[in-house]
Amino acid sequence: MTVPNLTLNDGNSIPQLGFGVFQVPPPETAAAVTTALEIGYRHIDTAEMYGNEKGVGEAIRSSGIARGDLYITSKLNNGFHKPEDARKAFDQTIAELGTDYVDLFLIHWPLPTKYDGDFVSTWKTLVDFKEDGRAKSIGVSNFQADHLVRLQKETDVVPAVNQIEAHPYFTNDGTRAAGHSAGILTEAWSPIAQGDVLDDAVVTEIAARTGRTPAQVVLRWHIERGDIVFPKSTHADRMKENFELFDFTLDDADQAALTALDKGEAGRRGPNPDVFDWIPS
Repeated sequence: MTVPNLTLNDGNSIPQLGFGVFQVPPPETAAAVTTALEIGYRHIDTAEMYGNEKGVGEAIRSSGIARGDLYITSKLNNGFHKPEDARKAFDQTIAELGTDYVDLFLIHWPLPTKYDGDFVSTWKTLVDFKEDGRAKSIGVSNFQADHLVRLQKETDVVPAVNQIEAHPYFTNDGTRAAGHSAGILTEAWSPIAQGDVLDDAVVTEIAARTGRTPAQVVLRWHIERGDIVFPKSTHADRMKENFELFDFTLDDADQAALTALDKGEAGRRGPNPDVFDWIPS
């Protein structure tokens, strides 16, 4: 199974499918990532707040796979938005992963009600990481359309990606469109709505008709929207199932039917970025 690469606005490429380690316990991370790499995943998505960067690094080093054949993403902890704090946190990420660089580094949340609403200086610090080569690409996560507009007005570097909640119950198309108009690719987190969408009658009907699982149908919907997706599972059979997305397609009617499941804000499963203000203690 060959995972296609998408081209970012900085000229770098990114695998469209990855393996996410959100909520994977740190002691289990190395084993989970090792299994994912054995299945064929080459894109791993972690974050400082997940607490499992070290396990990702252990799996990378023991895999025998050349670093240049892997794509590693991490994200800035909410407690370290001030530029000097962000620099120290990024140094720690590099140390935990045990690599000289990350392929993509993101601001995890905009936190518009914290730090006097100043996520712009944080973004400019990430620009420094890109310029010194330790982050090949930089982007944001959970940024709303107005946050993206502000970055465009106040800085010269456009994020390569915006990682946001997106799934058939919350298509988040307004934020996606704002990003795409600026050349920003969308990465979808919670791609199956924490499993809630898998029992939907529309999803199960398409799955039965196409001979695929409900999860494969929903993940393929993301792929055909042109988004990057990284489902998370610690079960090898489910990891393999989630990887098998590129030997079938959905027709236009099925794609439209899944998009029509959108419930707007009522479909959101995670926090609203406009008010989310959690900082780890």
